[in-house]
Amino acid sequence: MSDLLRLRPAATADMIAVFDDAATIAYACAFETALAQGQAAHGVIAPDLAEAIAAGVDPARIDAAALAEEAALAGTLAIPLVARLRAMVGGAAGQALHRGATSQDVADTVLMLQVRAAHRLLAGDVRRVVDALGRHARVHADRAAIGRTLLQEAMPVAFGLRLAQAARGIGDALAMLDAAVGRHANLQLGGAAGTRAGLDDKGTAIAAQIADTLGLGRASPWHARRTGVAAIGAALGILIGALGKVARDVALLAQNGVGEAREPLVAGRGGSSAMAHKRNPTGCQVALSAATRAPGLVASLLAGLPQEQERGLGGWQAEGPVVADLFLLASGSAAALALVAEGLEIDEAAIARNLAVAEVGDDIGESMGVIAELLGEQED
Repeated sequence: MSDLLRLRPAATADMIAVFDDAATIAYACAFETALAQGQAAHGVIAPDLAEAIAAGVDPARIDAAALAEEAALAGTLAIPLVARLRAMVGGAAGQALHRGATSQDVADTVLMLQVRAAHRLLAGDVRRVVDALGRHARVHADRAAIGRTLLQEAMPVAFGLRLAQAARGIGDALAMLDAAVGRHANLQLGGAAGTRAGLDDKGTAIAAQIADTLGLGRASPWHARRTGVAAIGAALGILIGALGKVARDVALLAQNGVGEAREPLVAGRGGSSAMAHKRNPTGCQVALSAATRAPGLVASLLAGLPQEQERGLGGWQAEGPVVADLFLLASGSAAALALVAEGLEIDEAAIARNLAVAEVGDDIGESMGVIAELLGEQED
């Protein structure tokens, strides 16, 4: 069974792969292997047991569909997964696997591994959008255009100013996401109640080694402290909204009777099944759809912040799918707008015509200086 017809129009194939079943299982297995290696390095289990675990754990041998059925019954992925891995490894090594950890350690660590990978993918396309908008803004830094406020013609502005503002907004949003991921995409290792019991008082050192092995940040247990997940999700929501701002403006500028800018012609994109003459802003559609869905997803993360005591019920379990959806939406939005921004068609004649019709002159004030300020600060 596949849901690519639902996912692929809104997200990139690479981002879908970050959160698919195979990746989730592989990340969970990587956690269990790194846990055993960290414990062996600090004398909690024998080195030969860690070696047997590393040799025996094979994500490719796990049937994702069967595991999903078992996880639905158990209420968590870790219970059936650990049972399968212990059987796979066998003997004393199998019994040593997962020592001192709990199901939420697996779930949270897998999610943060996916967050790190997803962030790397997303940042590349977002920077493409920022760079392309910046290039257009410089080219049109002194081109007078009619500014519009409250959706009505207002005073002249440089056409490049609205592009520079968009580039700056998206760049600022990406910086927020960079900071949130850098600070909060951390290993979770707390054990049953967040005390790291069962690790022979070596839990802090073991956790540090696991974090380094997996490429995650080091942190104290955060079972019921979900501010980091909420911060990552909120930053994603802001980024999706900032991308949506560009999509909204390009779609408005492309309207019949305005025609100042439009998406590039791409074979197979932007057509109509019923009206051959239409040229629809399909890239903008993807971004605006994402911006419509994102606020509700972010609200779900905020609603889950009042976690109960040492480990909550229902709150953190909702986070993984929500964070995945936010990254999926952001990926589709950024990839679509990268193509739009890089190939943006700007109609200089239409810009001049619309300004002349407005009869407000061509004084663009300090637009050029503001553009330089916005792009200069963004590049810093």
